[in-house]
Amino acid sequence: MPMEPSEKDGLRVNDAIEALKVLLIDGEGQNRGIVSLEEARARAAEAGMDLVEIAPLSSPPVCKILDYGKHKYRAQKRASEAKRKQKVMDIKEIKIRPTIETHDYDVKMRNMRRFFESGDKVKVTMRFRGREMAHPDLGMELMERVKAEIDDVAKVEMEPKLEGNQMTMVLSPR
Repeated sequence: MPMEPSEKDGLRVNDAIEALKVLLIDGEGQNRGIVSLEEARARAAEAGMDLVEIAPLSSPPVCKILDYGKHKYRAQKRASEAKRKQKVMDIKEIKIRPTIETHDYDVKMRNMRRFFESGDKVKVTMRFRGREMAHPDLGMELMERVKAEIDDVAKVEMEPKLEGNQMTMVLSPR
């Protein structure tokens, strides 16, 4: 029941191993010393398992007798478990205007705090229209007010910067 060698996971199995002598580790994890490749293959076949090259760069290469299918299955499970545990950080966007009213501003700030509590970054975008472009200083004051108000839960990742008719700032949770 030996499996075909798999080059994509970097391990050589059974007939794909090319070394003349290998350091053999048996199925129970015991070091069996340096043996010829033929003898190592024979012991693996006798145990009904695969000979897997686990450290190809060492001299001589280290080979272990194990069930390669079970090994691949466990590695896949570990990878999916690690992927499930990692937190994906989203970037939420809050859009405001330089002439935003007090209540609207408070709602936006409340939403921003909620985003930070869930571990997301927030991109604050301020769009200027028409004659508002003549007063980017008003927009900068509003951005500074946002920074000061949210300072306890977030830090500035990208300072406010004017690009065309938009001013953007990126905040991340502390």
